[in-house]
Amino acid sequence: MKDFYEFSKNEWKEFYPNESAPITQANLERLKAFNDQISLDDVSNIYMPLVHLLELASKHYQNWENTESHFLKRLTPKIPFIIGISGSVAVGKSTAARLLRYLFTDLLPDMKTQLITTDGFLYPTKILKEKGILDRKGFPESYDMESLIQFLVKIKAGVKEVKAPVYSHQTYDIIPNRYDVIKNPDILIIEGINTLQIPDHQKLYIGDFTDFSIYIDADPKLIETWYLNRFKKLMKTAFKDPTNYYYKYAKEEPQKAIEMAENVWNTVNLPNLNEYILPTRERANLIIHKGKGHIVDKVYLRKY
Repeated sequence: MKDFYEFSKNEWKEFYPNESAPITQANLERLKAFNDQISLDDVSNIYMPLVHLLELASKHYQNWENTESHFLKRLTPKIPFIIGISGSVAVGKSTAARLLRYLFTDLLPDMKTQLITTDGFLYPTKILKEKGILDRKGFPESYDMESLIQFLVKIKAGVKEVKAPVYSHQTYDIIPNRYDVIKNPDILIIEGINTLQIPDHQKLYIGDFTDFSIYIDADPKLIETWYLNRFKKLMKTAFKDPTNYYYKYAKEEPQKAIEMAENVWNTVNLPNLNEYILPTRERANLIIHKGKGHIVDKVYLRKY
């Protein structure tokens, strides 16, 4: 990737050396997404330098906001520094987002950090069915982009409280009348497969609002393995709950459920990755590349 500086783990950790991560293994286990893998070593060697870089970037951003206010001779509201995190399903986006929020909260206690996912802006299942695109869930057209953009407009306008819908990974649907409330944070992390995408027929897109973007990367064959392994483990745990979307399949037809997961990967997740997610990778400011076992082996930082 000619537009990026490439660093090995040992090279990257030297940008913020000798700094142990302020997190225990037990806390790390609670933060990570189901079946994801992350080590304290990666937290210290990859995420601690990244937090330091993001702290510098946010300070630069705030300095510019203050400079602009001085130039305009007007007081402007506090505008959050927005970090976008993208990548395929099952690649570890949620873990990265939660970990960054945890580290920011611990290391930068004077700065309020909040986290939101773009899953909340998926159309409800009922609407997806009405539109005839239930089998396209996760593709660009399955998101209410107008509502998502309006949410971001309010955030960047400094509105003190902005509501976002909440998506349930238990029912695989939007939870009616439930919202996450973003209360004018200093740092807002937005995680989702579409944070770097440019939808058709839209003047504004998510990237217009993010101030630093991160792409979590891995070989698609590895991601497929992680996705299917996660599904199989869910069948032994979460899918035993009668309220879970996959309960019926896991209970009555477990082999059919696995075949269905394989089909979803091949007909939905992999095409979505190849057509809409992976092509956005080089729009990121930073790429975290993972190898076997979710171990980070490379970090790429955009040159300009």
